[in-house]
Amino acid sequence: MHTWLDGHPAGPAPTPGPAPTSGLGPTSGPGPALGAAPALAATPSSGADPLPGPGPGPGFPERTALLRILKLSEEVGEVAEAVIGAYGHNPRKGASHTWDDVRAELCDVIITAMIALRTLTPDAPAVFAAHLTHVHTRSR
Repeated sequence: MHTWLDGHPAGPAPTPGPAPTSGLGPTSGPGPALGAAPALAATPSSGADPLPGPGPGPGFPERTALLRILKLSEEVGEVAEAVIGAYGHNPRKGASHTWDDVRAELCDVIITAMIALRTLTPDAPAVFAAHLTHVHTRSR
């Protein structure tokens, strides 16, 4: 079991899952994409700490989880930028994006969220499925 920076338990350290045999499609569900998360979430090959200063380096699960969650915020910002560009509301750039760009950025958000979830739990497909069931039940 590993802990967050504040010392609270964060669950068991993630373990690699099996490689997916197919991509995420309309009937395949999130399982294959979540299974690919360990490969997509691989840490940089260099041993250098990308964030110099005190504290744990990239070998520490707390920092890895935190950075992947922060990456999600970055991706959401890219969706906002694409929407502004699709409406042409950037005074400097005008119509800089298309709605296809917005859809692609939304897909990046989903992928990044799945990687963050996989970083926090080795059983990400089950956690995601249980949450979908909860949301579906609640929305009735």
